Amino acid sequence: MEVLEDHNALLSNREVLTLLKDGRKKKKQEPRNLATIRYETVRYLEDTPCKLQDDATVKAFLVAVKEKGFRLTKSEKLEIINQRPNNIVELQLVIEESEERFSEEAMNQLLELIVAHVPGAEEAEEDAEAVESGEEQT
Repeated sequence: MEVLEDHNALLSNREVLTLLKDGRKKKKQEPRNLATIRYETVRYLEDTPCKLQDDATVKAFLVAVKEKGFRLTKSEKLEIINQRPNNIVELQLVIEESEERFSEEAMNQLLELIVAHVPGAEEAEEDAEAVESGEEQT
């Protein structure tokens, strides 16, 4: 992998997964240790919520957060997308000073937005169960 332009930016796990998969297709010959790192990283990321995400879901979440007036930092939004918290405790771990910044009601609203817009492990488990039981996915 070659860096064409030097930029400082935060990447979501989904973007890293896509980048690694695309790089694997483009470059056949790479040092063995790099290939192992790429393989292990892809394998890890495919077991996280990012496997179920796409540009549309991420954008829908970010728009919904902005429309509802949640003032989250870029890194907090990124962590929510990457970690996909399932409850208030997990959400409090991602948001700095959450108890001072948000009421319990606001935290519940944010959690509802996450569940509605960011696919997570529950959806993956439901899909796997549907496949195992022979049901067709819609």
